[in-house]
Amino acid sequence: MEANLHQAQAQLEPICFERTSAPAPISVTGDWTTGLPVIKTADVELRELAKSDAASLLSMLSTEEVGRFISPPPTTLEGFQKFVAWTQRERKAGNQLTFGIVPEGYGHAVGIVQVRAIAPHFSVAEWGFAVGSPFWGTGLFMASARTTLDFAFEHTMVNRLEARAVVQNGRGNGALRKLGGVQEGVLRGSLLKDGKYLDQIMWSILAQDWFQAKAVWERAIA
Repeated sequence: MEANLHQAQAQLEPICFERTSAPAPISVTGDWTTGLPVIKTADVELRELAKSDAASLLSMLSTEEVGRFISPPPTTLEGFQKFVAWTQRERKAGNQLTFGIVPEGYGHAVGIVQVRAIAPHFSVAEWGFAVGSPFWGTGLFMASARTTLDFAFEHTMVNRLEARAVVQNGRGNGALRKLGGVQEGVLRGSLLKDGKYLDQIMWSILAQDWFQAKAVWERAIA
């Protein structure tokens, strides 16, 4: 998945973490376009981004290791504040949803997970993630990813989720595979990074794939 934290387009790179639990149950009332729910598990809280998250996101997502395989995120506090405002406007319009990832004991987001419609009625969407490197290997990513994907398949009209990951990004491609993604092909020269065109792998998850995988996870931990 390409990361591009700009107002007009925000596709984010997946980062692989080890976790085997099923998504947390989600209780949602009303229309998500009027405001995202706060979803809490034992390890993480997912909620709508707030302007106060901008400084933390700048610190966590602007590092060299996070940006290795993604398009550059904003480089200033103002840039992230504009990004947060954009996510709220686009959520109200029903075009995308972006959850902030808040670890237990923290007050601000250290990463994001996003689902962005690319077809009418949210039937097809692109999804992605970015998480600060201090939280790599903690299980934070997989918990956040599975909960967000479950929310998308349960509470939007999406039938197909697509993701792109640079071929050399073994961590990202491993995460997509672990989440149930199906590799469909290689998009040659589809990402311009540091003056070079990189190939990306196209992954997809269908609603039926997701619910089948979720059932397996639930049986495994029963």
